[in-house]
Amino acid sequence: MEERPDIIAKAAWRILPIIIVAYFAAFLDRVNIGFAALTMNKDLGLSASEFGVGAGIFFLGYIACELPSNLALVRFGARLWIGRILITWGILSGLTALVWNLPSFVIVRLLLGAAEAGFFPGIIFFMTLWFPRQYRARMFAIFNIAVPMSSVIGAPVSGLIVETMAGVWGLAGWQWMFIIEAAPAVVMGFVVLLALPETPRTATFLTPDEREWLSRRLEAERAAQESRGRFSIGKALADPRVLLMCFIAVGLVMGTTGIAIWMPQFVKAFGLSNLQTGFVTAIPAAFMAIAMVVVGRHADRTGERVWHAAGPFLVSAAGFLMAALTASPVLGLIGLTIGAAGIGGASPNIWIFPTTLLTGAAAAAGIAMINSIGSIGGFFGPSIIGWVRDATGGFGGALVFLAVAMAVTAGAILVLGHSMRDLIGPASRPAKAAP
Repeated sequence: MEERPDIIAKAAWRILPIIIVAYFAAFLDRVNIGFAALTMNKDLGLSASEFGVGAGIFFLGYIACELPSNLALVRFGARLWIGRILITWGILSGLTALVWNLPSFVIVRLLLGAAEAGFFPGIIFFMTLWFPRQYRARMFAIFNIAVPMSSVIGAPVSGLIVETMAGVWGLAGWQWMFIIEAAPAVVMGFVVLLALPETPRTATFLTPDEREWLSRRLEAERAAQESRGRFSIGKALADPRVLLMCFIAVGLVMGTTGIAIWMPQFVKAFGLSNLQTGFVTAIPAAFMAIAMVVVGRHADRTGERVWHAAGPFLVSAAGFLMAALTASPVLGLIGLTIGAAGIGGASPNIWIFPTTLLTGAAAAAGIAMINSIGSIGGFFGPSIIGWVRDATGGFGGALVFLAVAMAVTAGAILVLGHSMRDLIGPASRPAKAAP
């Protein structure tokens, strides 16, 4: 079938802006807790380890509701379910401003995780309904830009709110931050309900010929993929390769969430003010965004997936180790930047593996399970960093832990790539006109 990059580009320009802004709102509400901690921990009397557990427990609620939420998305449709997720978690994120001690903090974070469950894997599954395999790494990369951009934009804004809003109407700066930054999620929930197209066959922004071409292109790819073996939901959840993907996702989420939640405190340790911390924290996030796009595009051009996922994790490990072993704030920031960029470069290619192996409801269930189990890393990463910080009095040991975790994840990707060598081969090179 002749390639039509113009149709892919048209679909991307219509869909990606909506889901990028929605994911930006999601990740901002997930990680702004790191900036709240600059003053909230003292107000609530939380130690570093208590904060780490409270921040990470978000993922226990997330894990518990992930799989049923993603199956509900398949049943009710992406637009309705993703819109519901955005509205409910935005409300709960705003309610974090009302916590007064450790138990209330833990309860709200647990409920916030349950509310957000299903969003990320639901979006990944939704994108497989729109974009053929050879375009997915770049599309996943563009979508994932929302993660570092939540720090590039959110970090200075969060620092500014915490610094300047303290005492307004009797509320602390961190309370204002939660209230103000909850609004984008609620707004985007209604935008999704009104504007997110469901499938190519029902997309009114495409012409009839464009709808037909894109639908047939995706159906032909799905049929070719299923001809190698069609997975039931049960078979998908028990496949050793899917289980290995779960382990890899643990490493990915451990790194992504660990640096997102703790980066403000890593940087604050350089002796900066809250406002300065906000701007400096944006530097690693900016390079993380650049790495996502560069590596994702290169992976699509070459068709190589394994080293485009494993290699950046090895680079990340080297960066965190560098930051751990230096006493220089400048070298420490360079190391943190390399560590963040490595995780960013790896992340879009991770999700190529499950979408190559699975289709249909099995893909929805498999991706949900991978992301759900991977979210365990979101609990243990911040928690272990907090425990190490309390035990050692510094962040060097925590950064060594992150370096080891990233190196082990890279090794697991190489094993997965070997086991999927019949599926992850050189892909046809997409046309340069695609976004």
